[in-house]
Amino acid sequence: MLLSLDNVSKIFADRIIFMGVSLKVEEGDRIGLVGANGAGKSTLLNVLNGDMSPDEGERAVKSGLTLGFLRQNSGVDSANTIYEEMRSVFRPLLDAQARIKELAAAMEQHADHGTEEYAGLSAEYGRLLAYFEANDGYNIGVKIKTVLNGMGFADREMDTVCGTLSGGEKTRLALAKLLLTEPGLLMLDEPTNHLDFPTLQWLEDYLQEYKGALVVVSHDRYFLDKICSKMWEVANLHVTAYKGNYTKYMHTREALYERQLKEYEMQRQNVAKLTDYIARNKVRATTAAMAKSREKMLERMEPVKKPPAPLLPVKMAFRYEQEPVKDVLHAEGLTLRAGEDGKILCAGADFDLLKGQKVALVGANGVGKSTFLKALLGKLRPETGSVRWGRNTKVSYFEQEQLDLHPQKTVIGELWDRFPATYEQDLRNVLGGLRFTGESIYKQVGMLSGGEKARLKFAIMMYEGGNVLLLDEPTNHLDLATKEVLDRALMEYEGTILAVSHDRYLLSRMPDHIVEMTPQGFIWYEGGYESYRAKRREAQPERPVREEKPKTENAFHRTKKQRAEQVARKKRLCEVEQEISDLELAVDTAQEQLGDPEVSSDYQRVSGLCAQIEENRATLAALMEEWAELSELCAETEGRQ
Repeated sequence: MLLSLDNVSKIFADRIIFMGVSLKVEEGDRIGLVGANGAGKSTLLNVLNGDMSPDEGERAVKSGLTLGFLRQNSGVDSANTIYEEMRSVFRPLLDAQARIKELAAAMEQHADHGTEEYAGLSAEYGRLLAYFEANDGYNIGVKIKTVLNGMGFADREMDTVCGTLSGGEKTRLALAKLLLTEPGLLMLDEPTNHLDFPTLQWLEDYLQEYKGALVVVSHDRYFLDKICSKMWEVANLHVTAYKGNYTKYMHTREALYERQLKEYEMQRQNVAKLTDYIARNKVRATTAAMAKSREKMLERMEPVKKPPAPLLPVKMAFRYEQEPVKDVLHAEGLTLRAGEDGKILCAGADFDLLKGQKVALVGANGVGKSTFLKALLGKLRPETGSVRWGRNTKVSYFEQEQLDLHPQKTVIGELWDRFPATYEQDLRNVLGGLRFTGESIYKQVGMLSGGEKARLKFAIMMYEGGNVLLLDEPTNHLDLATKEVLDRALMEYEGTILAVSHDRYLLSRMPDHIVEMTPQGFIWYEGGYESYRAKRREAQPERPVREEKPKTENAFHRTKKQRAEQVARKKRLCEVEQEISDLELAVDTAQEQLGDPEVSSDYQRVSGLCAQIEENRATLAALMEEWAELSELCAETEGRQ
């Protein structure tokens, strides 16, 4: 057991956050922490980390356990460079390394090795050297480079000042720094924010191999599925533990609720029958004894509480009346530019969408996916090309920023002004199904959270009755329960969908095609996210629709050059591995010689051996960095073949 909570409660002012919570974190645990916004997930993390004390109950931690906690607003020192910030994790080791060099220099100044001063220097040298080696000090550079590359900083200069990074980059850097500390218990609050697909996949692989335990809060359901083997749900002032990943948790919770509800209903019916029997037979002499027996049975009965319903109150459905033609959309020869520098996003690209297709549009950040949707809607004029929507198409658009909502209007006013012929009660019913109840329907739109604005927009789309849905990151800002409802609504929708999304859980369930947007055009993949990933691993992506045929000769020479580079890298990798092996052997041999009494009494030989060891270790560190880079390049090349 690493950490435990025993009957813990937490109260703010007069509000109970959770009560009677008993949990254990065991070695190797992978725990996902879920619950509605405001349920107390971050508070529970703070209690686990020791930042908040329980108001009731006990928190126990294994002696020597190191804790690492990434908060949503975790930052970095803006004055440091990227490399300085990462090296700060290893400050004790770096200080030890600097002291080792000082001691080696001081020992060289002593001609007489029999003095107490020399003995003290030698003892400290040996102690620090053992500490440095035991903590893998010579691989600090390799570790930093590996994590920074994985977290998406491969193309960043290491002397970049942290203060010049964007908010998302700072969050990624804070996560990279925390991973380098390798705590025994790692706690992460929304670690997947600001991460693209390659970085997410790297982080998932890294955490799956992580030696310590993990507790993570995330709205990324795919991430929870990949990483977690246990789930903790914060709801109704309690924390309930479930075995399995997110998907299994959802099935188990639903089945458990159905069973508990059935038991409650059965007891309620049984109580009603007993009560009726007692009332009808208690006063009759012939049946009074039986009635009395039933009465005692009723008193002894342990009441079954009605289970609280799982947090899935949102009701969402998209319907339409008018059927469009088969060819819903034809875009031809599109050239799009963006930004002040007029960067070309795509040139001469074609795109066709057929009736009933459900297509997800993916691509690197900044490639122009949102711009492309706006061009299709006529909100942005392409430099070249044309967009033609088929007859009878009616498009309903979910904009990521929700700029089409009026901040001064109330929630119900925004909806009523758009659909004035609708009865107020109908509007209230739809809003109620989207968790706008009571006075919240009179809340100003400008005061809504991101999730509330998204739900209001879904209400508008439900009334619009579009037979084509264009969605730009529809699951951003939504809690897990609303995401589940949206998933179901989109899967049940019979119209056509074109959606930009980074939600891999949605991408694995909703689309029948995934289209990757690149500067050269669009690459189509049949199936959902898992199929898309598998096909990308299998072979080179298909050529974009508008890509010109490459000249065979140029392609041949390019391939030949790439093969030569690959052979050279593999050859160098083998050479580096041999050099590392030889140097490690040389260091071991030199250290054994230092332990020889004849050698240790010879000042000149000790000084020479110490200098040799330091030089070899410095070379080893450089070779390890080269080895890590070559290994990564070779793996990438083989992965593309």
